[in-house]
Amino acid sequence: MKKDIHPKDYRPVVFEDLNNGFRFLTRSTAKSDETIKWTDGNEYPLVKVHITSQSHPFFTGEERIVDIEGRVDKFKARAEAAAKAREARMKAAQKEAARKAAKAEKAEAKNAAK
Repeated sequence: MKKDIHPKDYRPVVFEDLNNGFRFLTRSTAKSDETIKWTDGNEYPLVKVHITSQSHPFFTGEERIVDIEGRVDKFKARAEAAAKAREARMKAAQKEAARKAAKAEKAEAKNAAK
């Protein structure tokens, strides 16, 4: 085995499940800027995770689709916003083209009257 490939800076860290608020204290090398006061009165780094054994369908026995980030909804919202923006740009371009055409006609009528 290769020597010295594993980290040596293990420390107590609290992990929090964002699905159900479940927290547990364990040793880890995970970095975090947040801290939390634990039941023993000490403050520990807090690492937030989207899924743990307390919320994962395999461990809970629940059959459900877990879409924490709402990726499908976000994609649909972005696609809808892009379509609306495209439509608005097309309308603005048509309006601008109509303005230019009216301005050109006005100029031609003015020149023809002279």
